[in-house]
Amino acid sequence: MTLSQLHYTSAPPGPGGSGFRFTAVSADVPQGVLREAEQLIGYEPPRDFPARPDADELADFPTAFSLSELSDGGRLLSRCVYTGVDYSGRWGNFHAHALHLPPGGRLPDGALPIAAWESRRWCRATPADGRPEPIDRFEPSGLMQQEALVAFAVSRADRLAAVLADVRAVADDPGAGQVVLVERDSAAVAQWIALACAVLPREQAHRLTFTTYTRRPERARQQIIGVLPSSETVAYGHRHRVHDCTRPPAPTAPPAPATSAGAVADPWAEVCALVWRAGRPDLFRQHGPDLGPLAAAALTARVPLPPAALTAATHWVRDRAGSLPEDELAQLVTALCEARPSDDTRPADKEAAGTASAGDFVAGLTSLFERLDGQVPAFVSAPLAARVLTAAVRGGGPVPVVHGASFPPEARTRLGAELGYAIRSGVADPAQPPTGRPLGLLRVADLLEVDCTDLLPDLAARLAQALMDIPEARVHPSTTGPQPRTDAGHPGRRTPAATADRDGAIPWWSTRTGPSHPGAEAAARTGYEAGFGAGSRTDIGARTGMRDGADPRVGAPGGAERDGGAGTPGTPGTAGTAGTAGPVGPVGPTGPTGPVDSVGPVGPEDLAVLRDAVAAHPTLRIALFGALDAIAGDRPVSAARMLAVADLPVRGHPGFPHLRMCASHAPLAGAGDRLTAFHGVVRSAGVSPHTEPAVLRTALNLVWPGELPTGQEASLLLNELGSDTHRAAGTRDLLIDAALAAPADDRDIPALAADLLRCFTTELAPEQRAALLLLEFAGLLGTEGEGLDWVRRAAALGANARPVPAPVLERVHRALARRLLRGSAPPGELYALALSGDAGLLAAYEAAAQSNRVGDRLRTVPGYVADCFCDWSSHAGAHPAWDETCAALLAKVLRPIVRALPAEDLALVESSLDRAGRGKPDAFRAWNRPGTLGRLAGRFTGRGRGRDGGRDGGRDSVRDNGPSPRYGDVAPPPGEGREHR
Repeated sequence: MTLSQLHYTSAPPGPGGSGFRFTAVSADVPQGVLREAEQLIGYEPPRDFPARPDADELADFPTAFSLSELSDGGRLLSRCVYTGVDYSGRWGNFHAHALHLPPGGRLPDGALPIAAWESRRWCRATPADGRPEPIDRFEPSGLMQQEALVAFAVSRADRLAAVLADVRAVADDPGAGQVVLVERDSAAVAQWIALACAVLPREQAHRLTFTTYTRRPERARQQIIGVLPSSETVAYGHRHRVHDCTRPPAPTAPPAPATSAGAVADPWAEVCALVWRAGRPDLFRQHGPDLGPLAAAALTARVPLPPAALTAATHWVRDRAGSLPEDELAQLVTALCEARPSDDTRPADKEAAGTASAGDFVAGLTSLFERLDGQVPAFVSAPLAARVLTAAVRGGGPVPVVHGASFPPEARTRLGAELGYAIRSGVADPAQPPTGRPLGLLRVADLLEVDCTDLLPDLAARLAQALMDIPEARVHPSTTGPQPRTDAGHPGRRTPAATADRDGAIPWWSTRTGPSHPGAEAAARTGYEAGFGAGSRTDIGARTGMRDGADPRVGAPGGAERDGGAGTPGTPGTAGTAGTAGPVGPVGPTGPTGPVDSVGPVGPEDLAVLRDAVAAHPTLRIALFGALDAIAGDRPVSAARMLAVADLPVRGHPGFPHLRMCASHAPLAGAGDRLTAFHGVVRSAGVSPHTEPAVLRTALNLVWPGELPTGQEASLLLNELGSDTHRAAGTRDLLIDAALAAPADDRDIPALAADLLRCFTTELAPEQRAALLLLEFAGLLGTEGEGLDWVRRAAALGANARPVPAPVLERVHRALARRLLRGSAPPGELYALALSGDAGLLAAYEAAAQSNRVGDRLRTVPGYVADCFCDWSSHAGAHPAWDETCAALLAKVLRPIVRALPAEDLALVESSLDRAGRGKPDAFRAWNRPGTLGRLAGRFTGRGRGRDGGRDGGRDSVRDNGPSPRYGDVAPPPGEGREHR
């Protein structure tokens, strides 16, 4: 191949003119190329060099060796040297020898343009005959030899990666600007270009334009521009990427390559720099410029690599593991396992590239192991498995699954000895989520035969707490069952109880105490802060026994119910103290060895890992179930919710009665016969409540979560199991609360109260006893055992039980009112009612008198009308409240009915009043006569005094409803009265 040549210099006058002109040109060079080449060829000597150099000084002038792109797609490779004086003796002459490479043309033997640097084929003067000598090859100079280039790379180690990164950037994108290299010698620039061309793809290296020297870099068109320190300066920016190699590196971290020549963010450039410094440029030719294969080749050549490069090599091996020969794959795996990330990064880069990249390398090794495990012989996978396990155990990352077949026995023994301490420390680390690394390390301990048996109880406690912290197990009292109702329609719900319980405190009548351990306290906060209704029946039930939604009070004297213990009988008149019948174990966030750090949420993948670990480790399973059993005894509803999600093999496992009950009972079952459900739950425990009373408490809280049994249910529970069992189980106070907080329409409460008084005679507080006696008394009214002095007896019992729970008071008032209105009351009972002035009792009496039952009887039994008239017109002046009540009942209840009675019924009424005597018939006629009712009522109520500033209109009852009657205080005419009725 013959190369077209051009010579350009200052020559005497000739056919082409005088001065700077082409003095020798190959015949095949087009004129257009000559015109364009004349614009590219030039030389300005450095400003700080001698103006009239001698021969030795002239040799030190820089050489402008350039490769420039031409408009026709070809390239011009030129070498310009300073020659001093021209033919006329003027200084400033230079000689340019250039080669024209047409589009697609190459140098002989496909040599890179930079390889022609300082070849002896370049001429310093025009050929004498004006004809260029043919060039068929270029012998590279000594500076382009591998040894010289490696030595140069080592001398520029601090800048090598940054320069290569910038050269690659401009080679990939011509619009990325130009690289400016500041050196004291143009030969150093040529070596820089040789280093860069060796690492680039071959085609890019052939087309990379450059010049080793120019005095005006702003005017240069090449991609790489070499300058001397005395050349015109250019600012670092988007157009120019400046690397001043004449100055020492900055002591502090410069910005990233986009803004300075310091920091390197290109792992490929780092690997190329390391390969050059290791003297292995042959790797560029064998494996190409891609990072993965290049890093893998450098790895096998034992070139120290940074973490990012090791990661790339790992991924490359993983992706091609199936196509690599077994011996080559083994060699690569061994090299990866022996590799340690080099610390070749500058201080500026370490923070960004150190830890994260090292973690990526370990993750890459793990993914490679997962790809190879079971697919290659053990001699290939064993070193990788050892490295992965070692990194996982000591590095704090995820623990991979490694099978025993990945190791020979001797390797397992050796690894167990090396990693045993780290494995045990990781299993016992309370800062780690127990379903994560600790379980993985436990699996590794089994593989390497590291004994961790003594660590399992503490791990089980942390696992139990983590399971109880999953969202499905966090029970708010507002979600433990159907919402409270304003009526008593739901058999297991109660209407609001005592107002004394509005602030969330346990009512005075209950001897139950708040939790005395952090777990129960946390459960209490979860429940009550979620907004349990003030003083509600649900509120009361939520505070029983095992505290799913427990009372927030802590530190109860004597540690009552701390570990699920039962209250033991105390002295007569006391509520008893805490017992120790319940199981003892880790509760809430505490474990056998002290506090357990908070853990993250447990997801479905964690649960699957836990199930596998439980199935594989009987010791862990027993310890975990024991810890969960202790928690289940304290938080059964939460435990049942957790087990419904975790799906642990609890039911078929012997022992752990609380846990088995939670596993067998569906949370929020809500429907069906709860007593049947209760018996089923107790049977699932596998033990009798008589031998293990704590299971009774757990069963009650599972079947009645956050609520109390009805009167019938509580009576059956007491009579079936006996008082001793409830006393030992600590559920005595639950039964007492069931009685004291029950709504007034629960007919079974008086019988329950009698049973409680009989069974717990010496254990009731005086207030509790008095309240239960009130309930028993309410049930006796209307029976043969009702006795005498009802109102006074109720008042005396109420005084002993003050403040009386609102449901109890309402029940007693209703029972007294119904009994007094039924008739045949002993003498003096009505007067006692009138004299008491009890607002609550009078309101209940008035409400009962307005009931449909009393109204129907008044309309059908004339004698009952006479009795009511006698009662409501008697004892005037006994108490103002009584006078108001009677006036209201006469006007609003009796009057409309009497006005609607037929004549024969009125006659019967008057006949009954005649038998009563004491002027009642005349009073009735006067009261029933239009125009006189007001005067009669005024006598009973003192309403005239009310007009002078007395009590008129002071009570909230039906007598305040509607407009005042016409005709003074009498009923309207009969027709209107019927409509009014």
